[in-house]
Amino acid sequence: MSTSPDRTAPEQGVPGLAVDLADGVLTARFDRPEVFNAVSGEMMLALADLLEAVPARDDVRVVVLTGTGAAFCTGADISGEAAHERFDVRAMDVTNRVVRAVVACDRPVLAAVNGIAAGVGCSIALAADLTVAAASSSYLLAFTRIGFMPDGGASATVAAAVGRARAMRMALLAEPLSAQEAYDAGLVSHLAADDDFADLVATLARRLAAGPPLALAATKKAVNAATLLPLEDALERERTGQSVLMRTSDVAEGMAAFSQRRRPVFRGE
Repeated sequence: MSTSPDRTAPEQGVPGLAVDLADGVLTARFDRPEVFNAVSGEMMLALADLLEAVPARDDVRVVVLTGTGAAFCTGADISGEAAHERFDVRAMDVTNRVVRAVVACDRPVLAAVNGIAAGVGCSIALAADLTVAAASSSYLLAFTRIGFMPDGGASATVAAAVGRARAMRMALLAEPLSAQEAYDAGLVSHLAADDDFADLVATLARRLAAGPPLALAATKKAVNAATLLPLEDALERERTGQSVLMRTSDVAEGMAAFSQRRRPVFRGE
């Protein structure tokens, strides 16, 4: 790889995903603030393609994932009528591509969590190598609120970070963690006051971009091998579980209740 990346240029993106490259730092920004950066299938496909291409590039030294406005990413866009009919196993496949690409990437991936990270947005943030939490951010595995199970590898990454008991609490009860709670629990690597957040992200990105690329890649691979060995099996279990849940009446009810802003009534069918 180049040892002194200095190119600054916009990158090809899709609506809702803003991408740019500056001084070896490739930034992908969830950019739908009007819906708290809920992701579409097109956005996830583009992000997967982008991340999978990084190892072949000599102009990228570090990847930063962040969001625009009040949210990092609030997960899949489930707004609208009959939203459950738009979801199938292909949604799981592209989600798994994104998470695999984050973990397998031989460049450091930094999640700059500027606001709420929920659903698959939380999963992506926690799959990153370093996660910087703004003080106003929060972390929520919201899946059971609409009849789903956690996915995006969260059943492995959260437990690896905070242990089984806290992971069960987050996953089963869908309880949010504040930035301070997430930092204290070991779920995120850095915590910054909102006013200092951008500066800390920039400092860390520059430090990683200037670091020894081979050593960083080897370190990332070794730590992930020691801590995320169950990830691949977790992704497959999540895919299987979600594929079944997608066809249930509970999921249809959960999504309808979300759109109608009411409490769902789950019947276990």
